[in-house]
Amino acid sequence: MTVAELKVVRVSDMGAFLDAGTGNTSDDILLHKAQQTADVSIGDVVKVFLYLDPKRRLTASMRVPRMREGQIARLKVINVTADGAFVDAGAERGIFMPFAEMRGRPRVGEVVWAKLYRDKSGRLAVSMNVSDEIRRASKPADGVKIGDMLTGAIFNIIEKGAFVFSNERYIIFIPQKEIPRALRVGEVVDVRITFLRGDGRLNGSLREIKETALDGDAERIFKLMQSNDGLLPLTDKSPPEKIFAALKLSKAAFKRAVGHLFRERRIEKFGDTFRIVET
Repeated sequence: MTVAELKVVRVSDMGAFLDAGTGNTSDDILLHKAQQTADVSIGDVVKVFLYLDPKRRLTASMRVPRMREGQIARLKVINVTADGAFVDAGAERGIFMPFAEMRGRPRVGEVVWAKLYRDKSGRLAVSMNVSDEIRRASKPADGVKIGDMLTGAIFNIIEKGAFVFSNERYIIFIPQKEIPRALRVGEVVDVRITFLRGDGRLNGSLREIKETALDGDAERIFKLMQSNDGLLPLTDKSPPEKIFAALKLSKAAFKRAVGHLFRERRIEKFGDTFRIVET
C-alpha cells in the first residue's frame, strides 16, 4: 500500500483507469467510482492510495491516509490477524501494523498512538514505537501544580512504569508503585501529578490520595472478611506478597485500613487476627 500521483488515461462505467507507468494498458489501475471523492477526467493527475483488493489486484482510492510518513496520530485498531493488526488511518483500507511494531497486543476497537512509515518493501505501515516522535512533539509542563489531574493516553509501558502523553502535550511518567491495576498501551487515564521534574516532564500516580483511598481499602478488607465467615485471613505478620495477592494492597496500606476499621469499631481483635463486630 502506498500513495502516488497518477494520470487518468481512460474512463469507463466502472470508474477511471490510471496509468501504471509500465507502457502496458493491461496494467492500468482501476479507480472505482465508489473510491472517488471528486469527478475525474482523462488527463487529470490524481493523488491516490494504492492497495490490493481481495483478488490481489492493485486498486486505487482517492481516500488517502490523513497523515504523512513520520507523523503520529491516535489510530483505531480495526482488525487483528495472525500476522499483526490493521488500523484506520483514514484510507480506503486499514494500514498494516506488524507484531514487531506493537507495544503490547492491541485489541480491535482500541485506539493507540502510532506513526506512519514505509517498510523495507516500500509499503506504508504503522508502528506503535513512537517515543522519539512524542518527545519531539511534547512541550515542557507549564503552570502545573502537584495534585493537579491531567488526562492523556499511555504510549509505552516498561518494567519501571508507564508513559503518558497528556492532552496538553506533556509527558508524564507513572512509576510502577503508583499503578494499582493492569494497564494497556493506548488507554486514556486521569493522572494525579506527584512531582515536577527539572526537565519539564512530570511524574504522576493513578492511585487515589490516601484519605480517599483509605475508605476504599477498608471496604475491600471488610468484604474479604464477610466472605470468610467474618474473620480476617491475614495479620500484620503476613508476608507482603500474600497481602497483595489477596487485596492488591501494600502491607502499609493494609495496616492503615485495618486500623481504620478498628477505630470505627467495625472489627475487633480475635486471637492473632480480627473479626467483624456483631451488631
